[in-house]
Amino acid sequence: MKDFQYENPFFSENYLSKSKKPVDDIMALIKYLTPMSNKLETTDRQFINHKESDKRMCFILHKGSVTLYRRNDGIILNSESAPYIFGLSTQHLAQDYLSIRTNEDSEISFLSIDDTNKIIARHNLWKQLSYLMIYTITRIYDHCSKISSLSSYEIICHQLYELMNEPEDVRNQVSVATYIKDRTFLSRSSIMKILAQLKEGGYIVTDRGVLIELFTPPKKY
Repeated sequence: MKDFQYENPFFSENYLSKSKKPVDDIMALIKYLTPMSNKLETTDRQFINHKESDKRMCFILHKGSVTLYRRNDGIILNSESAPYIFGLSTQHLAQDYLSIRTNEDSEISFLSIDDTNKIIARHNLWKQLSYLMIYTITRIYDHCSKISSLSSYEIICHQLYELMNEPEDVRNQVSVATYIKDRTFLSRSSIMKILAQLKEGGYIVTDRGVLIELFTPPKKY
């Protein structure tokens, strides 16, 4: 497990999120929600629905990491490692637009959104909830901005940094091309072309398609 993150100077001026994960606030929410939650038996790469018996659920990620997918096109919007809480930001959507998939062996528990809201109100956890929501919205907004307003080369460079900052177990399970393809609208051929040029230039090191090392790529393609 890495105790550092790869800095992304490529987008530091305009695109990097300044929102730091509010771990203390998330843990405060988890402290009060967990006693009322039920353990969810999960396996590696398992999809989890936001609804159970027509009731919307709140999911607590105690250990491991998960990925958030958009159902209609399969695009990945976000990946998160524990501790984290899913389901609160989508509780008023009319349909299930999102699905969650575990990336590794994970510990997850769940409770209904109704019970979650009651616990938050009872213990006056609105500040902690607001920080969680701000962080969640910022993460998704950043991702959408980076795949819609940049060049193909810039998008790929950003995704390379995102991949290097994933947990090692996750990074070793997916090829760099697949990781980028699942999170963008780029074609596999354009991704492979740019990756090949970055590898030839010594900016990335891969082994059987898995990203091993990343060196700061040039800002211009």
